[in-house]
Amino acid sequence: MDRIAEANKAATTGIDAKDIKNWIEIYIMGKAYRVPADLTILTAMEYAGYKFVRGVGCRQGFCGACATVFRKKGDYKLQTGMACQTRAEDGMYLAQIPFTPAEKAEYDITKEPYEASVFIKYYPEVTRCVSCNTCTKACPQDLEVMDYVQAAIRGAFDTLADVSFDCIQCGLCAMRCPAEIVQYHVAQLGRRMYGRYGQGAPDHLRKRVKEITEGKFNQDMEKITKCSIEELRKIYTEREKEPE
Repeated sequence: MDRIAEANKAATTGIDAKDIKNWIEIYIMGKAYRVPADLTILTAMEYAGYKFVRGVGCRQGFCGACATVFRKKGDYKLQTGMACQTRAEDGMYLAQIPFTPAEKAEYDITKEPYEASVFIKYYPEVTRCVSCNTCTKACPQDLEVMDYVQAAIRGAFDTLADVSFDCIQCGLCAMRCPAEIVQYHVAQLGRRMYGRYGQGAPDHLRKRVKEITEGKFNQDMEKITKCSIEELRKIYTEREKEPE
């Protein structure tokens, strides 16, 4: 833990190189850089002098923006991960992927049947799946990606929605797929269809939508919109807070 704290201090607040005890060498775009050990790939690249204006977001492993492809020293395999969560290792060869240029279909779920044919219509490449499981191996969320693709082919919307729920849309699965399937877009379509037709709106949501439609909150909304910035700040600070 002390090494990690020391490495992060070097990347965030800045300390002299002579005070850093542990170093590694990484390769970015084919060029070697000496960086403190125990940094994540993202902070290691920033320490090396790279400034991210794209391909970075929450820095907590949830937004899917910092998808990275890398190869470790002495290993012929390409590996994938999120730059903000994967620790840089000595001899790593890094390539940052700002986004995956994947095809995304346009559709209106209110006009589509709740059956497997909707996937064939908008993403016919799902039928080319060879069950190689490369997509699952590439997933930084450890999702069973191949399983939800097979669920889409079967029309098992509930299984697809459940298995793909934690998808962060990073695109690494689509990038590695030999059948050119855009798995995360397929899953998004499936979750939307399941949410509308398979699961339906819960009773409390129906009740609240009805209240909004009937104008129950109109008066309170008008009152808030007429408040000054100072009044809004006061309302916010004095609001009823949930227990921690």
